[in-house]
This record gives sequence, structure tokens and C-alpha cells, in this order.
Amino acid sequence: MVGVSDGEPRAVRPTPAAGTPVDRPLLSRELTAVMDEVRAHSGAVYLLVPGEPVLEMTVMAGLPRAFAAPWERVGLNAPVPVADAVRERRLVWVGGDQDMARRYPRVALVLPYPFMLAALPVATERAVYGAVFLTWPAAHAPDLSEHERERLTAACARMARGLERALRRDRRPPREADPSAASPPDGPGAAASPPDGAPDAADTADTAEAARMVSRLPYGLVSLDLDGRVAYANQAAADLMDTSADALPGIELWSAVPWLDDPVHEDRYRAALVSQRVTSFTALRPPGERLSFRLYPSYTGLTVRIDHARSAPAPDEHGPDEHGPDEHGPGPGVGLSRLVTISQVLSLTEALTRAVGVRDVLRLVADDIAPAVGCRGVVLLASRAGRLHVLGHHGYADPRTVEQFDGMQVITRAPNGRALVGGEPAFFETPEELVRACPPARAGLGEFSAWAYLPLITSGRPVGTCVLAYLRPRRFSGEERAVLTSLAGLVAQALERAQLYDATHRVAHGLQGALLPHSLPQLPGIEAAARYLPAAQDMDIGGDFYDLAPARPLPAAMIGDVQGHNVTAAGLMGQLRTAVRAYCSAGQSPREVMSSTNRLLIELGTELFASCLYLRLDTAHEEAMVARAGHPPPLLRDPDGRARVLEPAGGPLLGIDPEATYPQTGIGLGPGTVLVLYTDGLVEASDVDLDDALAGLVRCLHEAGDVPLEELADRLLARSDAARRRADDIALLLLRAR
Repeated sequence: MVGVSDGEPRAVRPTPAAGTPVDRPLLSRELTAVMDEVRAHSGAVYLLVPGEPVLEMTVMAGLPRAFAAPWERVGLNAPVPVADAVRERRLVWVGGDQDMARRYPRVALVLPYPFMLAALPVATERAVYGAVFLTWPAAHAPDLSEHERERLTAACARMARGLERALRRDRRPPREADPSAASPPDGPGAAASPPDGAPDAADTADTAEAARMVSRLPYGLVSLDLDGRVAYANQAAADLMDTSADALPGIELWSAVPWLDDPVHEDRYRAALVSQRVTSFTALRPPGERLSFRLYPSYTGLTVRIDHARSAPAPDEHGPDEHGPDEHGPGPGVGLSRLVTISQVLSLTEALTRAVGVRDVLRLVADDIAPAVGCRGVVLLASRAGRLHVLGHHGYADPRTVEQFDGMQVITRAPNGRALVGGEPAFFETPEELVRACPPARAGLGEFSAWAYLPLITSGRPVGTCVLAYLRPRRFSGEERAVLTSLAGLVAQALERAQLYDATHRVAHGLQGALLPHSLPQLPGIEAAARYLPAAQDMDIGGDFYDLAPARPLPAAMIGDVQGHNVTAAGLMGQLRTAVRAYCSAGQSPREVMSSTNRLLIELGTELFASCLYLRLDTAHEEAMVARAGHPPPLLRDPDGRARVLEPAGGPLLGIDPEATYPQTGIGLGPGTVLVLYTDGLVEASDVDLDDALAGLVRCLHEAGDVPLEELADRLLARSDAARRRADDIALLLLRAR
């Protein structure tokens, strides 16, 4: 991998691999030194991976590496601060959880805690070698000071020069562990070793006296290192957790106590370390006693106080809504931390990827997001030509509560206007707050009492607004606001794709409608009915076609299938249908029509093939002449009720061989004869046997008797397993001689 250069003339040296031994002591030394200088509580160094547009974490300090697990390897185009710092060769500052939620929603979903972050490139004038990020608690000033900027820039420059020198000398020093990672003890129950230079507890009277003092406290105290391992626990803590004090040191608290092994409890530990704020939770100790856990963080670990919980679980100081959730929302004390696990983020992202149209996005928000965050009403809004457009809504008892705003002028001072135009989220904890901010909103309160107006921003521009409505007044904590804003970022990407799909879908249907006959012409002596079903995938547009041509001297029927179901296939289908009609009007025989169409398709230079079946109808002589090019055989029902599959001679698909010939075959067409012409979507599917499918249709045709053709068409579609799956387009044309 070469360094990222901002100018072609500069010579660029290869960047050292993150996983190979480069000057790692330099990186960890510089990282911890600059963290001390700017009082950051965590940081990491990334290096570019040779031969890949990827950043890989090399050193991390201040927090467990597991906290950054989703970003161990980061693509240069990933929407994360370190990638932006490398691509743009600048300092990236994220000023808190809400700023993170707006700009980097995926990061905020996994770490929805209040903290500040700075990311800088590790670069010389000639090349970029990687990046550094550092974090601070939310109590930090809104921006970096000049001193902090200078220290950070200088540290990154020293790292870059050191990497450049290491490459020049081809140095391969030994690897170095993360500065924050303490060596684990020798097995469960072993006491954690004191830091280098620390006095041994057994030889220190002050330490012994401190231990005796802690042992006399009526509540439990546990000391955890940054990785969550127990360094010390007093006897009261062991008694409350119903375990042995000797078994705790050296292992993770939630591993030592099985009933604490809950992602919600571990999330509070993560929240305390990242935000450097006191957090708390309650846990149920079997068989039924609740214990209260309060976590006091520092840069070296946490102190946990354990006591009997009050009768009602105490809310987290920086956690869930003090009013409790709406019906079907998260339970007391749980809050939104359930939303931030990596598996849930991946699941939600995958579901949003599958959302095709705007209705799908609305359904996903209503079914997946609303229950998780505790809201009951959802509205998706957009603006068109300065007017409000309601894309969809869910959960309102009276739809008019929402729909009355459709078409109204967007007021930039109103919450929906601020979100739609300015990209600003707005949270209203009571109806009074909303009405004060926007008096016209009084008409749209409905049965709800709290609202979150979330801008849906993608590619730097707002594409809509998602309004979440809650049944009861609600206090939106900083963490909840960050999570909701982050979720809106994911919804925005899905909505943008959905709006594009819906627009394309409208164009596709317009094109399809223009290319297929709007109605079938009346032919003397012939009754006709037709159906067209697009594939359930792609853009609902395809290359299947049918037509009746009242040509002279004899009318004709045709059906065909151009390879694919997209706009290209539909366009070619329109050309073929027109060509077949033209050759038919010129008086060509069926074999000549097929040959002429075949040559035309080859001359057009397209790489697509097509099948086609062409019938010239002569009711006066009770005969039809058929030619086919690679098309499925027609079905026939005789006037006496017998039904069968016809096997007229045919030639290859159109568009393959310019010299191909297409023989024609005569078919009896006495009064009452029914012909069924169809495309392969009616009989072919991955798990459907073709012979069985044809046999089923023949039985259906036989049993239907002399029902009207419109009813017969519906019966045939209902009988077809392939039609129910809709893996391919289906065209169906029925003809009955009278």
C-alpha cells in the first residue's frame, strides 16, 4: 500500500503494514504522551494496510480494544472520523454525542454515549501513513483549544517522521501490547498484580488499613480495571452477589456472576468508561432480590458500589426516560441501550437494505424501530416545491390528524420545517412545548404527548423527516437523542433509495403500459383475453409481450419473451412487437415473420435473445398456422373438451443465428377451440418440474369447460405454482374460435 499523496509529482514511500513489526514502541509512546498532554482519556493509532484501501488499528490506549471492535479495520471510504481524516488530510472534530449522531450515525449507534472525539492524519508532506483518534468526556469544552491542536498536530508529525525513518532503515522492532492492556493473571481467582513500582499490599500498613476499613462498610465495593476484570472486592460485595470473594479477582464481573451476564448491564459499564460519568443499573439476584449497582469511572478503571435496591428500580442518572416508556416500549431501567449492540445495528442495517419502496421503509420503522424506542406513532415527511408532503404514517387513530398537513406550505420555523430544510432535530417532551414552538401543530397532536422530529439526511442534504410520537410525556435524555438521531441517519439512506426506486418504478410502469396493448382488438370469429404479471423482483418491468394484429388478409396473434426484466428488455420488446406487426402487415407468412424478426434482432447489435410464437388465424378455413422461435409450446382444448400440449416444429431463439429457419405448422381451429399462449414464467421456477407444471395446466384447461376466457385466465394463473412465486414475468394470451 502506498501512502495517500495529495500531489502526483511527489515520490511516495510504501506505508508499513499495521500487522507487521514497525516502530510500534514509538506509536504507543507518542500516543500515551499526547493523551497526557491534552488530558484525553482514550486514543488509538491506525496504519494503512499495504495493497488495500484500509486502515487497521495498531495501538489503542485508555479503553479496552473490544470497545472499538467494529472499527479494527476501516475502509478509506467508510463513514467514520479516522477515514475522513486520512482522505481529507485534516483534523476532524466531533463535538459530542448529538454531533456524532448527525455526522456518523453508525458509530453513534454502537457508542451512544456523551464524549468528544478528534481524528487526525499521521502524515508527512509526502505521504499519509495512517490516523490517530483521541476521545474526551463530554465535560470537555465544545472545541479544541489552540494548545490542544498544536500538541495533537505535533504528536502526529512525530509519529509520521518516525514511520518514515523506520521504513528507510527497514527496521523490524518487536511488537508491543496496547498501553491500556494489563497482563491477565494466571487463571481465575488469581489476584491482579500491582503496577510496576507499586508497593506490595502485604508490606504496606496503609494499604492494609484501607482494606480493613473497606471490609467494615455495610455495602459492597468492587474495583474493576479497564477491561472489566475484578481487582478487588470486599466481603460485603461477595455476600450480596452470593459468591466467594476469593473467586472474583482477575475475571470479568459478569463472567464471575452469571445473573449479571446481560448486555444491558455490560452497556452501563461501557457507558461509564466512555463518558466518564457515573452510571447505574439494577439487577435481579435469584430468586427475587434486586440489587443496585453504581459505577464510578476514572481513567484507570471503575469502582462499583453494590447495595440492596429500593422498591422500584432507580433510573440511570444519564439513562432511561424518567417517565417510563410507552406501552410495548423498553422496560424500566432498560432504556435505549438495547439498541446499541453490534448485532442489532447489523440486523437493522440489513433490514433497511431490503426496504424497496417508501412503504417498506415506513413498515420497517413502524415494526422494528418504534417498538424498540417506545413510540406508538410514526410519520414520514418530505417537501416538494416548498410544500409539505406526507409520505406515510402509522399508529394514528384518525388518519386525518396527519393527512391534513399534506400540501401545506413548509414553515421553516416549525419543527418539521427546521428538520426538512435546516436538518435540525427537535424534541418536544410535552404538548405544551410543541404548541409553544409551533401553534399550528395543535391541530395535529392527536392522542400523543411527546414527539421527536428527526431529520433524514444523506449525502449532506435532507431527504425527509421522521416524526416519532409517544403516548405520554417523555424526557429525552442526551443518550436517547443521540440514538434516535443515529437511527434517523440509517433510515435516511433507506428512504433515499426507496424514493429513487418508487420514481423508477413509476417510469417503468409508464413504459410498460406504453409498450403493451391497452386493449385487445375485436377480431372476426375470435374471442380473446390476456394477462400480464411482472416479476416480483427488480423493477416490475420486463420483456414479455403479447399482441393481436387485425392485419390483412388474415389477422395474427403473437407472444414473446425478451431476455431479462429491466428497461433495456422492455425497450427491445417494444421494437420486436412493432417489427412483428410490420412484417405481418406486409403479408409475410409465419416462417418469414420469424426469419425477418431474427435478422432484425441480430442487426440491432443487442446481446439479448428473445423467444417468440406467431399465429396466423384463418377462421374461415378453421385453421391456424404457427411458427415459433424457442418459445414454450401452446396448449389446446378441442371443442369436445380434450386438452393437450401442442408440439409444433420450431427454430432457435431469435438473435443467435442469422441463417436460422423457422418451419410453420397447421393447427385445427374449429368453433369452440381454445388456444393458450404463454411465456415461461407461467411454468418455470427453480423448484417446479416443467412436465408437472404443464400437466397441471392441461388438467385445469380440461376441467374449466366453456367458462368465459377472463375467468379461465384467472384459473390458469391460480393453478400455476410458478405464477405464485413470480420469479419471472408472465404473459398469457387466450384465444377461442367462435
